Amino acid sequence: MPTLDLSRPRPDVTVITLNRPEKLNALSYELVEELHSAIDGIVADNECRVVVLTGAGRGFCSGLDLTAPNPPEAAGGTEFPRSGMRWQERIAELTTRLHRLRQPVIAAVNGPAYGGGFAIALAADIRIAAESARFCTQFIKLGLGGCDIGVSYTLPRIIGAGPAFDLILTARDVDAAEALRLGIVSRLSQDGSVLDDALAVAETLCGYGKFGLESTKQVLWANLDAGCLETALQVENRSQILASTSGEMAAASEAFRHRRL
Repeated sequence: MPTLDLSRPRPDVTVITLNRPEKLNALSYELVEELHSAIDGIVADNECRVVVLTGAGRGFCSGLDLTAPNPPEAAGGTEFPRSGMRWQERIAELTTRLHRLRQPVIAAVNGPAYGGGFAIALAADIRIAAESARFCTQFIKLGLGGCDIGVSYTLPRIIGAGPAFDLILTARDVDAAEALRLGIVSRLSQDGSVLDDALAVAETLCGYGKFGLESTKQVLWANLDAGCLETALQVENRSQILASTSGEMAAASEAFRHRRL
């Protein structure tokens, strides 16, 4: 049975559903590889403009499947610790690949997002949570360091260093209401409605110009690491001038003029 489900509710939106509900969609070797394959397909898909990532059942993703923490399939014939490093890097690469997608990624967090599941949600561009969603870094509870799969980079940039240090060091659970207050998510949905709400946001994004939407994602991530305002402005300025040559600005202006008439 596939551990991942891909669907197209509209031609320009791809929904990726983690599909191990009996394990709260824990990251097995098969699921990680299917996620990589799905991302490969989206990279090459010029019709897809927005990606929605969610989980089947009552969970988003509970993190690494601890029944096989270092699966032999991931070792590539190597021995530990090299085999462990290969598997570690393969999981962690999911966050960078989501981050690098030209399409905006919306995480529809329908339930618990723990450990690696939390890290994957943090790699998305927009996060919407169901009222029953919960978040936890979890790693330090397992006898490991608290920083894993990108959380030491993404979480401080999303909510600030102080709150991020608290969540990572204590590994305490955060419910959906606190996640909204901290800025981990930007919206809350009623249980059962989070995917529909994420698709509504996707529809809004698909109403904007193709180049404009892609370049906006790229500039936002690039300028999180900008060293000063001047550097950020240079990136913005180049993007705006390039966007003005795509023809999308003229089409949008014409549509706006007709709405005003």
